[in-house]
Amino acid sequence: MADRTLYLAAYDVADPNRLQAALQVLKGYACGGQKSVFECFLTGREQRALVWEVRQVLDLACDRFLLLPLGEVTVRALGIALAPADPDFYYVG
Repeated sequence: MADRTLYLAAYDVADPNRLQAALQVLKGYACGGQKSVFECFLTGREQRALVWEVRQVLDLACDRFLLLPLGEVTVRALGIALAPADPDFYYVG
């Protein structure tokens, strides 16, 4: 398994069409999340690919995107939330 780092990805998109496109990009990389905030375990190559794909979708003059590396942090999930976990495989289809 590739060495992956946990990232928190968040976006704020003004246009509904770009919002839907950004959601589809993030779903391709995320292992969990809520609305516009996602947990992503990424290699360096995947991190660069995600940023490139999001850049193609957003209007940088009015939209925002944040990719925050969390690294080796202790995650505490409350309520019905599940702590992020790097799955053994990803289904793409």
